[in-house]
Amino acid sequence: MSFIDITGLKKAFGPVTVVHDFDLGIEKGEFVSFLGPSGCGKTTILRMIAGFEAASAGRIAIDGREVTRLPPAKRDVGMVFQSYALFPNMTVGENIAFGLRIAKKSAAEIRERVAEMLAIIKLPDLADRYPWQLSGGQQQRVALARAIAVRPQVLLLDEPLSALDAKIRVSLREEIRALQRDLGITTIFVTHDQEEALSMSDRIVVMNEGRAAQVGTPFEVYTWPKNRFVASFVGTLNLLDGVVVDEGRLTLDGREVTVGRGLAGRRAGETVTVALRPEAVTLGATATGLPGTVEAVSFLGAVVRVKVRLDTQVVTLDAFNQTTQRPPEPGTAVRLVFGAEDLLVLGEG
Repeated sequence: MSFIDITGLKKAFGPVTVVHDFDLGIEKGEFVSFLGPSGCGKTTILRMIAGFEAASAGRIAIDGREVTRLPPAKRDVGMVFQSYALFPNMTVGENIAFGLRIAKKSAAEIRERVAEMLAIIKLPDLADRYPWQLSGGQQQRVALARAIAVRPQVLLLDEPLSALDAKIRVSLREEIRALQRDLGITTIFVTHDQEEALSMSDRIVVMNEGRAAQVGTPFEVYTWPKNRFVASFVGTLNLLDGVVVDEGRLTLDGREVTVGRGLAGRRAGETVTVALRPEAVTLGATATGLPGTVEAVSFLGAVVRVKVRLDTQVVTLDAFNQTTQRPPEPGTAVRLVFGAEDLLVLGEG
C-alpha cells in the first residue's frame, strides 16, 4: 500500500459529477502535481484529501489509516492556499505559531519552532511584522511556514504561486521544492501551469474532466503523452493528420515517413493523429526530409520559431538563435528533418 492511497474517489454536486472514480497511490516523500485546466477536478480532489469537501464515494488513506470521514484537524495534513489566508490581526510569528497553540504545545517549544520556521523561509527578522507589511512572496513563505510548523504527514499546496509575478514565482517554486526535499514531506501540488509541474514534480497527474488522463514522471508525460488532450496541454507541439501505410510507415500530406512505434494494430488507410514536438524538428541541408515552404518566422530571443507549410498542414519548429546563421526568410523552400522516434501516434481522448 502507498503512503497516500486513494481508491474509487468520486465527488458529485447534485446531478453533476466533477470527479469520477479517481485512483492514485503516492509514496512517502514524493512530490506529486495535479496539472490541468480550470474545472478539471484537481482542487476538488485536494480539498477531499484535506477534509474540506466530503467524498461522495471512495476511500482516502494516509500511512495506512483511513481518513475519508475524518474532520480536517484529525488528518495530520497541512495546506497552503492560493490566497495565503494569513490572519491580518496577527504578526508573522503569531501566524506561524497558530497551529502549534491549537495543538497546545508549550511556550518554549512554540518559540523554538517559530524561530526554526523563520530561518527556513529566510525571514528571520520579520517575526513582529503584520501580513500587510509583507510582499506577496513573503506572505506566501509565511503561509508555507505555518503549514509545516506542525510537522504534518502531508503538505497540500493549492496553486500557491498563481497570484505572484513571474520572477518571484520561479524563485519561490525552487525554494518550495528544495524545502520539500530537505524535510522529506509528502506533497501534493495543484497547478494549471505546465512549467511549474514539469520543473517541480516527481510525478504529474494530468487531469481532464474529473479523471486522470495520464500519470507519470515529467519526462514520460512530456515525451510520451497518452492522448491528444495530454499532448496538447503539456508543452507545445504539432498535431498532424497522417494516413497509415503499414506498421512502420504513414503519410503526411501524401509524403511517406517512418514511425518508430504506435502503429501496431492500425489498419492501412486509417487516419491517425500524430504529435511532433517543435524542438525535435530541424531544417535539413540535404534532399532528405519533408519538403515545405517557410510561412512565418518569429524571433523569441534565444529561440527562433519557424512555421513551415507542407501542403495542407503546417509544422512549427524551434531552433536556437545562432549568431553565425540567419533564420530563413518567408517563402524559402526547406526540408524538415526529424527522427522516426520523434513521431508519436496518439490514442483517443
